[in-house]
Amino acid sequence: MKSINNRLLQIVLPPKKSAFLWGPRKTGKTYWLKQTFPEAVYIDLLQTDVFGEYASRPALLRERYSQPGPIVIIDEIQSIPLLLNEVHWLIENSDRSFILSGSSPRKLRNKGMNLLGGRAWRYTLQPLSFMETKGFDLEQAMRSGLLPPHFLSPDPVQDLRAYVGDYLREEIAAEARIQNIPSFAEFLRVAAITSSELLNYTNVARESGITARMVRQYFQILEDTLVGFRLPPWRKSRQRRMIETEKFYLFDIGVCNYLSRRAPALGTPEFGKSFEHFILTEICAYRAYKNPELPLYYWRTSTGMEVDFILGDMTAAVEVKGTARAHEGHLRTLRALLDEHTPRHAILVSLDKEERIIDKNIRIMPWEKFLEELWGGEIV
Repeated sequence: MKSINNRLLQIVLPPKKSAFLWGPRKTGKTYWLKQTFPEAVYIDLLQTDVFGEYASRPALLRERYSQPGPIVIIDEIQSIPLLLNEVHWLIENSDRSFILSGSSPRKLRNKGMNLLGGRAWRYTLQPLSFMETKGFDLEQAMRSGLLPPHFLSPDPVQDLRAYVGDYLREEIAAEARIQNIPSFAEFLRVAAITSSELLNYTNVARESGITARMVRQYFQILEDTLVGFRLPPWRKSRQRRMIETEKFYLFDIGVCNYLSRRAPALGTPEFGKSFEHFILTEICAYRAYKNPELPLYYWRTSTGMEVDFILGDMTAAVEVKGTARAHEGHLRTLRALLDEHTPRHAILVSLDKEERIIDKNIRIMPWEKFLEELWGGEIV
């Protein structure tokens, strides 16, 4: 039976300190906030009467909450950007703390709105981590993804269909003022297919039927709305010529597989690609919650030798293989990297049941053990 443990995000605010909490829809922000801060004043701007009240008179916030009291949570803060001016004043002139949540800061940033100039810390809620779940089935998770309602759903395909149609294609397109919805929908499909590959704007433009300039704008929209992110290449090499091109990943493996029309099954290339994506989302969640300054790269030479992830300043080199029995051939690229660099950890993450150590201290690790050590602070 699948279930969700306590989420790993922690927000502990000192007196007079406030925070933004961002995250794509359905990551569970509202539920987490209500469970974590049960005594807080909760202002839900999705409620039409509450929205109308504050939209017509933002100063109500100052009039109501200028005296000392519990944390004030404002959900969907991007709906009324002018409230940020009132929050700014209250942070400076009262003892109140605020948590301001929303799907992304893009709308506020693009309108030049007040983002409080460092007076509020920033947090992002990620899709579920393996460490936050019970009854986790890897192959099922590749299909459902790790957004909480999709992970728990008896029919995740229906939920993904609604999510892609209602949120990705419509709401994000509306926020970005995209007029050609069909072209954006086709771009999303191609972006999902090419997720984890070298970012080639010309190829994506050709497959999507739009210009390369528009493709660049669309990728930026996905990044600004937190439904995609770039992975930069490692560039520090004296002996080899390194690739300079970024990669792009969507934020959730279920959304990515639904858009790309993949149904990854164990033993297939599609599963291997999804497995790599899953491990990366775990690393990103770890970075968001435990180690926000952690640099993250991939390593690839101009001759095509590639290691999936570099954590820190070559603290750990991580190769991911969706195989139940890693063998010598899978170690070729890690060995090439070790000819030049000396990471503290050289790891091949796989479906193996037992850990093994190969020459040059390469660890072949079961994926569960890798994640336990990652979250336990033993990798970085």
